Amino acid sequence: MIGLQFPAYDFRFQDRTQGRYIFDIIRKKYVFLTPEEWVRQNLLHYLIDQQGYPKGLISIEKEIKVNGLKKRYDMVVFDRSRRPWMLIECKEAQVSITDDVLRQLLRYHQVLQCPYWMLSNGRQNFCAAVAEGHVEWLSRLPFYNG
Repeated sequence: MIGLQFPAYDFRFQDRTQGRYIFDIIRKKYVFLTPEEWVRQNLLHYLIDQQGYPKGLISIEKEIKVNGLKKRYDMVVFDRSRRPWMLIECKEAQVSITDDVLRQLLRYHQVLQCPYWMLSNGRQNFCAAVAEGHVEWLSRLPFYNG
């Protein structure tokens, strides 16, 4: 497991009749603030601000087809050639990172074939390097050198 400490980011919020919204710097719009979205936004800012991952090469909640079904991944970081580099699955803090969460990520991985995976609920963070069917769980996030 990787210990991450999210700094206090200067998020932009909007309160609407439906509830609170947070500005997503990738999607360039306000999105409904769920507990999972809170984790996703903190992790997104951490990857950009603390890890130096390029903002322009991160994709949030895009649709893919998995076994003929429409699914949405949480986050993908692309390399500079626009190939999927890291697949990230986020859960809200109260949802433990279990084998079921890993299986969900693996279904998306069948389509995207990223060399890195990440699973996070904001408290539990796991990252793995994947090469030729071999998985190595890492003790820290990889440097972006895409």
